[in-house]
Amino acid sequence: MATPSLQDGIDKAGSPIGLLWQPNAEPWTPEVVRREYAGWRREQAAWHEGVALLNLSHHMYDMWIEGPDATRVLAEHGTNDFEKFAIGQAKQYVPVTRDGKIVTDGILARHAEDKYLLSGIPAAQHWVQYHAEKGGYDVSFETDPSSAFRPGGGDPKLFRYQLQGPLALELIEKVFGGPLPRTKFFHSTPVALDGRSFAALRHGMAGQAGYEFIGPWEHAARVHDAFVEAGEPLGLVRVGALAYATPSVESGWIPSPTPGIYTDPELAGYRAWLPLFGIEGKRPLGGTFFSPDIEDYYVSPFELGYGRLIHWGHDFLGRDALLKAKEDESLRRKVTLVFDPDDVRRVIGGGEDPGFVLSYARDRVETAAGTVGTTMQIASIDPAGTVLATALVAPAHAVPGTRVEIVWGEHPGPGAAPGADLDFPRIRATVQPSPYDRHARTEYRRDA
Repeated sequence: MATPSLQDGIDKAGSPIGLLWQPNAEPWTPEVVRREYAGWRREQAAWHEGVALLNLSHHMYDMWIEGPDATRVLAEHGTNDFEKFAIGQAKQYVPVTRDGKIVTDGILARHAEDKYLLSGIPAAQHWVQYHAEKGGYDVSFETDPSSAFRPGGGDPKLFRYQLQGPLALELIEKVFGGPLPRTKFFHSTPVALDGRSFAALRHGMAGQAGYEFIGPWEHAARVHDAFVEAGEPLGLVRVGALAYATPSVESGWIPSPTPGIYTDPELAGYRAWLPLFGIEGKRPLGGTFFSPDIEDYYVSPFELGYGRLIHWGHDFLGRDALLKAKEDESLRRKVTLVFDPDDVRRVIGGGEDPGFVLSYARDRVETAAGTVGTTMQIASIDPAGTVLATALVAPAHAVPGTRVEIVWGEHPGPGAAPGADLDFPRIRATVQPSPYDRHARTEYRRDA
């Protein structure tokens, strides 16, 4: 049992919403790396027009899962297909509760027959480890927290560098003396530089071409320097923390769904096991969509676009609930909202260019019918010429071209009526598909 636990925090606050509702919370950006290197606008342009270098080494949690029951515990608590999971492949791991609500996703890489690496927001790692310990699975865990939470500080175990953009493959050929072997999407290939061995995972962001290079931290400086040196003639741009947090809005990945773990009585033991000062207790909620019921913030993997990741050929926790949800035509749809630039300047910028905008607020999306959805992430996207949001909206309002309004502001939370208007301004927006980027929508996983 953690001390204090997530359940302790909920009990003290009076409810999950009492614990999590934090108006005007500072939006998360990656730790350690500089906020900007060349300016967020130029950094965003780099992965659209040239080549960008991103350092993912510090903000991700890594958990190695190894043992005879590694595959079994992952399969029984995740929706994915483990029958077709090759060594060297990675998948977006999707665990759900028994009610079919998302816990969170993570990136799961298979390193050997009985060894995996689960990376990303630690809620998925917590879920797997708890159920493994509770269920007596023959499996061991080794965890490396993010640099902001690593006990005693110190370096990560792994480096992660992404090269992205139209010139990324040209830069990679310069560094490695030729093209890398043909590699399927989300599969890795071994590479070496000056005798230093690591892996190249074919991966992209905002639909752009590129690779993510992953290897022992002792090689980090040499690999980074090689990319910078070879990239200089190509106009390589290093990407800082501000710009790094934005491509998910173009690619349609929702980085911070609320875990569906706060209310189920059968998860009381899990909440007592979780630390209060972790992602489940400290990821804030805010915006203009306020409800005293935390379940109004839960999401289905179908709403997030993860239906294609559900493998029905095996039994897993939440399977029955997802089978019912599969037929639910009322589930919200994931869309992109393109903000009206004049309204952005008027409402957010006070008549001027507002500069960099980033928010994970749950803001109300409205039409004449009333509230039809909520935003999930909002960010300035300079190549688009305005602010974009990823949102979940009712099916009838998810058609591209639909006009909506975003209610902009911060509901104070408990003590004010959930639907209180409070003179919140509106920003007009147009519904467009998600992913917003055409390549991400049509080509990204073609050879997966």
